[in-house]
Amino acid sequence: MPHHGNEEEHNTSASQQNTQGNGQEPVIRDNRKVDPVTGQARHPGGGQSAPGAGSRAGAADSDGDALAQAEEILNGVDVPAEESVAQGAPAGSAGAEAAELRNDLLRLQAEYVNYRKRVERDRAVAGEMAVIGVLNSLLPVLDDVDAARQHGDLTDGPFAAIATKLENALKTYGLVRIDETGVEFDPTIHEALIQQPGEDIEVDTVSQVLRSGYKSGDRVLRAAQVIVAVPA
Repeated sequence: MPHHGNEEEHNTSASQQNTQGNGQEPVIRDNRKVDPVTGQARHPGGGQSAPGAGSRAGAADSDGDALAQAEEILNGVDVPAEESVAQGAPAGSAGAEAAELRNDLLRLQAEYVNYRKRVERDRAVAGEMAVIGVLNSLLPVLDDVDAARQHGDLTDGPFAAIATKLENALKTYGLVRIDETGVEFDPTIHEALIQQPGEDIEVDTVSQVLRSGYKSGDRVLRAAQVIVAVPA
């Protein structure tokens, strides 16, 4: 006979009628494809998922949790630098590499020290050459001051004071005058223009300074022009 509504309700009512007619207890079959309790899919054979499936899934989850925990523990462990050797490389190669890096570091440090010393030396030489350049440019002025003093023009007055201040200022930069007489002739600081025989002398001696010489430290800026007395 035709029916309307849910097929499952129709089957259930038909089964109840047959059961009541036969005098047996009604049998209810659940043909739903999804288990309403577990939410798992039912197989066409009518049975649910295999009994071991849930346990296997739980075991897989537990294995994943264990691996995650092990990875977390390993990530939290600090490995000393001495033991951190590249995978597949023997320990000896790591030691050799460390020694090579140490030698490179020492060599770089030595190069830096030498470079710093060279820069400091070049800076000192540059400063000294600058001072020497200024002193050389003022030597003609000092010659004029000496000439004016010899002629009696700087015995007194403001110009005499200025000349004295200039000479004292240049002394602070290491300028030394070479104008001594009666000393042994030294070709490194003296320039002999005239030689004269002298009495009671055993070595060549400076008897007169024609033009003063100057030096700064160990560097001779200009040799003194002198008259030399030689043994007769």
